[in-house]
Amino acid sequence: MSGQLLRRTKRYSAIVFAAAFIASAAIASNAAATEGLNPQQQLLFDIYKELVEINTVTATGDTARAAQAMAARLRAGGLPDADVHVFTPAPQKGDLVARLRGAGARKPILLLAHIDVVPARREDWSVDPFKLTEADGHFYGRGSGDDKYMAAAFIANLIRYRQEGYQPDRDIIVALETDEEILDHDGLGIRWLIKNQRELIDAAFALNEGGGVALKKGKPVRNTVQTSEKISLGYQFDVHNKGGHSAMPVKDNAIYRLAEGLTRLSKFGFPLNLNETTRAYFERTAQMEGGQTAEDLRAVLAGQTDLDAPAVVRLTADPAFNAQLRTTCVATMLEGGSAINALPQLASAKVNCRIMPGEAVDQVKATLERVLADDQITVTQLGEPTPSPPSPLSDEIMAPITKLSAEFWPGAVVLPTMSAGATDGSYLRNAGIPTYGHSGLAVDMGDFRIHGKDERIPVKSFFEGDEYLYRLVKMFSGGNIR
Repeated sequence: MSGQLLRRTKRYSAIVFAAAFIASAAIASNAAATEGLNPQQQLLFDIYKELVEINTVTATGDTARAAQAMAARLRAGGLPDADVHVFTPAPQKGDLVARLRGAGARKPILLLAHIDVVPARREDWSVDPFKLTEADGHFYGRGSGDDKYMAAAFIANLIRYRQEGYQPDRDIIVALETDEEILDHDGLGIRWLIKNQRELIDAAFALNEGGGVALKKGKPVRNTVQTSEKISLGYQFDVHNKGGHSAMPVKDNAIYRLAEGLTRLSKFGFPLNLNETTRAYFERTAQMEGGQTAEDLRAVLAGQTDLDAPAVVRLTADPAFNAQLRTTCVATMLEGGSAINALPQLASAKVNCRIMPGEAVDQVKATLERVLADDQITVTQLGEPTPSPPSPLSDEIMAPITKLSAEFWPGAVVLPTMSAGATDGSYLRNAGIPTYGHSGLAVDMGDFRIHGKDERIPVKSFFEGDEYLYRLVKMFSGGNIR
């Protein structure tokens, strides 16, 4: 056997062994996961398993079935029928709104989680993505982290509050929604609920996905609270040309023009723009990081925002810092030409921009046109933006989080964050309901698998995070045991 063939054989054997290890762990997953659980943990696990194993892929799955299943759980747990509502605005599309009634001393709190998930193909995964599998200290499954952990925790905890006779000062509302995973302003989840059932979800503020506990080599280093989001907006660049035969090329080529414009865009950086959330984020990150990074962050906080400044150059070279510092626009799709022997009559690109909260959206298109510097490249906005004001960093929110976080994860810094991605929190903020992304789920910083292959969360973090949310919601809600 040749050395190359031997190496290939060893690699193949290692892959087969790893897949077999994870798959074999599934056989005993239920027994391992439920061993030694108390009744509340067992209920939580059962709800979680049921949710993960209902295929709720946004376009093809059945969120109505998931919503009905969670409604049945709540009714069996003692919530009155009048306080459990399932809506099916379209076939296989479902939303659930449930309420634990309190003393009415304060406006309700809303707990939001989405139950739809992105697609997952069995052949791409080491395990069946629509079976909850426990292996190597993790729960595997599509939606295990995004966002069925929070959905299961909210449902299990609402039942727990009811069964222990807890009467909060304010009503506690749980909303499980569909259609979060699509960029569609006509989605049938929280957007539909705001439009059609606003009175059922109206609240002083909401908890949602978007923030969690970051572990570094198993040690908790930060607990994030997402208070704002960048605005996601797409643009299409088009270059039209008369074309011709490829045997007689000309300098004026649609593909070349578009490529040159995109190259100019790739070298352009939007101005730095800090807000309340990102300023607090950088201040506390500087305290954690130390060294050159801390010096650079403090320089920017002190007003050093020239794009050529060494501190700015170093920070913006890090994609994570860059996304927090400024608006970004990046080419994501490309298309051009119609035949290999014909000069292109059309070349097109799609560009995704993530715009800082508070920036004028209409100025982004003008900036793109200026950077492209070619009047033959037309820029067309795709869709409408959904800007939303940042949720305030009030003591009502931050004080309980800071206190409880210190108990669960000593030494971890509570860190306000702005999401470079998107959640449905923006729609709630626009509806006048301040929304905070905060899950209590602890995951290693280098093990981000949401939307990817073998999505998973640590088993320990699953139960720990649920207990954290159970206690945090009580701190927000006050009241007592009847």
